[in-house]
Amino acid sequence: MITHPTAQEIVDAVSRWIDGVRPNLTGRDAFLARVAVNALGIVSRELATGQQAEAAAKERMAGLLGQDGDYASLNAELCRRLRDGEIDRDTPGLLAALDANIQAQIAIDQPSYRPDQA
Repeated sequence: MITHPTAQEIVDAVSRWIDGVRPNLTGRDAFLARVAVNALGIVSRELATGQQAEAAAKERMAGLLGQDGDYASLNAELCRRLRDGEIDRDTPGLLAALDANIQAQIAIDQPSYRPDQA
């Protein structure tokens, strides 16, 4: 099995390369290069922290729902119970769990986002 370069190393190299050529680009190409660098940043953060964030979210949802399962099934069950009114905002721990899950996802997708400064 090939161990190098890692996915993280490839993402970092491509991102650095795009950033290196971006100053020579104009208009739409410059914009799309910036979008590509931002997308690679999301991929990089997902590689670095995505598994831990998902494991923590899974643990929170399992505790809240009182059952085990994979992330997708727990998330589907949480959505079903919310939709059916079996749990709501007054359910102990729900808002804290949702907030923690959202904060972890924002840290991956948009780490500079600060809702308190909006």
